[in-house]
Amino acid sequence: MDSIETKKTKASVRNRADAIKAFRCKNLIAVIEDPVDIKNIGTVIRNANALGVEKVYIVDPRKALPDDWQDMRGQKSLSKTSVSAVKWTFVKRFDSTELCLEHLNKLGFASVITSPHIKGKNNVFLHEGDYTQHTKLAVWFGNERRGISELSVEHCEMCVAVPMFGMIESLNLGTSSGIVLYEITKHRREYQSKYRRSRHKGKRSEPLPTIMPRDS
Repeated sequence: MDSIETKKTKASVRNRADAIKAFRCKNLIAVIEDPVDIKNIGTVIRNANALGVEKVYIVDPRKALPDDWQDMRGQKSLSKTSVSAVKWTFVKRFDSTELCLEHLNKLGFASVITSPHIKGKNNVFLHEGDYTQHTKLAVWFGNERRGISELSVEHCEMCVAVPMFGMIESLNLGTSSGIVLYEITKHRREYQSKYRRSRHKGKRSEPLPTIMPRDS
């Protein structure tokens, strides 16, 4: 009986993996720069997985995480805080911001950062940004206390701010990442549904669905 149930579970997992494949945002990476709290790291990974972000990069100068993703998948604290999302979303760590930027630049990724208005940069509110002009996009989230680094700001294409209307004008890392990634994945998923390639090339004769059926 256990063997039958195990086979059913594996089949269900495979079916789910096949169903979500078309809805993942290709060439979209969430970057967490120098996070301190393991709960926040897990939450961002969980948000990324749930919203269809392809990968998560972590700038981890404290070396709190293992180098290898397979080792991260087996780390109980990260698996627990991410609700096992770390097992399904590729995560890569870097010792420094410099190394992460170097890697992204080598692969042809453009970077946007989540930050309030910064003088001299292209500043937009979240709903105003165009997140489809770059085929490869990395979205950066800063340290819980200090925010994003000057080096990241220097190398970013755009600064994205979440509009706020309360007496408190800040959000924690887990909440802000969920809001920002939801908006960006929505934009990119809508683009992917209409075009096969960047720059509005390869228009599909029939747009792909952007929302999964509830029973998938």
